[in-house]
Amino acid sequence: MIKRILTVLLLFPTLVCAQINTDRVMTIARNALYFEDYVLSIQYFNQVINAKPYLYEPYFFRALAKLNLEDFQGAEADCDAAIQRNPFVVGAYQIRGLARIRQSKFDGAIEDYQKALHYDPENITLWHNLTLSHIQKKDYNSAKEDLESLLKVSPRYTRAYLMRGEVSLQQKDTIAALTDFNKALELDKYDPDAWAARAIVKLQQSKYAEAESDFDRAIHLSAKNAGNYINRALARFHQNNLRGAMSDYDLALDIDPNNFIGHYNRGLLRARVGDDNRAIEDFDFVIQMEPDNMMAVFNRGLLRAQTGDYRGAIQDYTTVINQYPNFLAGYYQRSEARRKIGDKKGAEQDEFKVMKAQIDKQNGVTNKDVAQNKDKADGSGDEDGEKTRKKSDKNMNNYRKIVIADDSEAEQRYTSDYRGRVQDKNVNITLEPMFALTYYEKMSDVKRSVNFHKYIEDLNRTGILSKRLRITNMEAPLTEEQVKFHFALIDTHTSAIVADEKSASKRFARAIDFYLVQDFSSAVADLTQTILLDGDFFPAYFMRALIRCKQLEYQKAEQAAETDIPGDKRKEITAVDYEVVRKDLDKVINLAPDFVYAYYNRANVSAMLKDYRAAIADYDKAIELNPDFADAYFNRGLTHIFLGNNKLGISDLSKAGELGIVSAYNVIKRFTDQTE
Repeated sequence: MIKRILTVLLLFPTLVCAQINTDRVMTIARNALYFEDYVLSIQYFNQVINAKPYLYEPYFFRALAKLNLEDFQGAEADCDAAIQRNPFVVGAYQIRGLARIRQSKFDGAIEDYQKALHYDPENITLWHNLTLSHIQKKDYNSAKEDLESLLKVSPRYTRAYLMRGEVSLQQKDTIAALTDFNKALELDKYDPDAWAARAIVKLQQSKYAEAESDFDRAIHLSAKNAGNYINRALARFHQNNLRGAMSDYDLALDIDPNNFIGHYNRGLLRARVGDDNRAIEDFDFVIQMEPDNMMAVFNRGLLRAQTGDYRGAIQDYTTVINQYPNFLAGYYQRSEARRKIGDKKGAEQDEFKVMKAQIDKQNGVTNKDVAQNKDKADGSGDEDGEKTRKKSDKNMNNYRKIVIADDSEAEQRYTSDYRGRVQDKNVNITLEPMFALTYYEKMSDVKRSVNFHKYIEDLNRTGILSKRLRITNMEAPLTEEQVKFHFALIDTHTSAIVADEKSASKRFARAIDFYLVQDFSSAVADLTQTILLDGDFFPAYFMRALIRCKQLEYQKAEQAAETDIPGDKRKEITAVDYEVVRKDLDKVINLAPDFVYAYYNRANVSAMLKDYRAAIADYDKAIELNPDFADAYFNRGLTHIFLGNNKLGISDLSKAGELGIVSAYNVIKRFTDQTE
């Protein structure tokens, strides 16, 4: 989601243009951008730029759209154009800074954030990203200076303490880091990153039980973070809880199937408990990822020998010996495997190599590689007392050690947490969206029930509409091809309407196309005409209510972003404005009392207006009509929590999670330990 950046940056003062058409196109473009239809918004911004290339706004907003489409070079170029036309727009520097960061242009990003802070010195987002840019350059002193300034602006900003703690860790100051992580937890005990950060310090201090406890809390609050399971597995391993560690690696690999450390370490632990065949599978995967990882190859060789695949084992041992010709454990193990297959001559050659190395040592020969391999010929023991090794460690004698991330990888815990990115790290506690009638639906990772109503299905069978109408609250943005297709359809529908002005269905079909290209005003006008022509056609009332609600949502966000503008006389959005939305939904329920989505949408409107008891009554009705309505359970659960009824809320959220809304579990964990 991009609501944080959009509500601050997208909603700048509207353009003051002489031509109404340019105003209207710009409004539609910004509307499309706000509702995350980036490709479509770019098409509209292009039109404005072609008409009035001297304006900065369309370049700025197009840059924001390109940033969200990961066209970082294009976003930077558009910000250049915006700044050239108006060098005083803070948002343009912020967006260009993000685009530069994503291209690893950290010096340029730092310049942008410093320039933006000159105009807006209390902007938390700017200080945050400036700090992380300095961390990327390993300029830790500058990062700490940034954080001091940030904490003066916002003393309760948890992320600042986490970043400062991370900087202290890079400077090897564990005590200072722990102090900052404790402060972050004092401010926000529901931040999973704070628990994970403190847990890592506890790992470094060898306080493994305490580390495990902190990782438990981090996982409780953020169940889909593979890194926390990997690190808790390490804490459990150090406490000799091998089964618990393996369970954590299983969970981590469910979330991140390509995690190198997860596969390597699980392979080692499976070998320790005798699960040889599945251990081989893990090392197969590691070798597929890194064919030159000789430790994985050697471990697989040991396991192949253990399972009777001596020829496969010999092949692996030979691969390792070719890379490390003085690795005595390789010769010893290969000699054993060669004897098993009757290759007595080959076995004796390998045994001679081991014996010669031992004699050379006794005679004072100090071949570095041979000396390093002392006492290793039988493959037992470790080179030192440590149970772990860094991932970059290439010492073959450490092949049996558990792998931990290199410092360079550990540094990345916060350096990707730039503010203003599309993704929100934690689940936002917001209602599931309202339902719409549309042609396109996002794919879901978890299969939910198909949304169905007989009237809509019958409407689809008539062939009046250009595509199959879907009932969904997971609307998909249009691709470039789809944008062109629906613009062309609008022209086709317009010709058909001119030929038959009394056709309600043709008006409705064009309204859907206007809605898809985010031209809400034209869509509402067509839906109103549809209703005048056929007052019993409930889909028109349903869609008009939805579109008007979206218009009000956008206006409220615009209003919130512009409160600091002197002389802004914009009319405040109140509950009265939502009455037209409710009346349309009332009409839908009157015409189609079994259309469950009307109750759900009306409940959402009530919840938005903080009329929670009315919302619960409608969610109750929706669930009565459809006992498997996951979204209604989720929203009713949140509404109960808003009313302080945590127990009822958690029960509903549990049902929503069971029916496929996985984010429900994150919310449950955040409210389980709160009292009623």
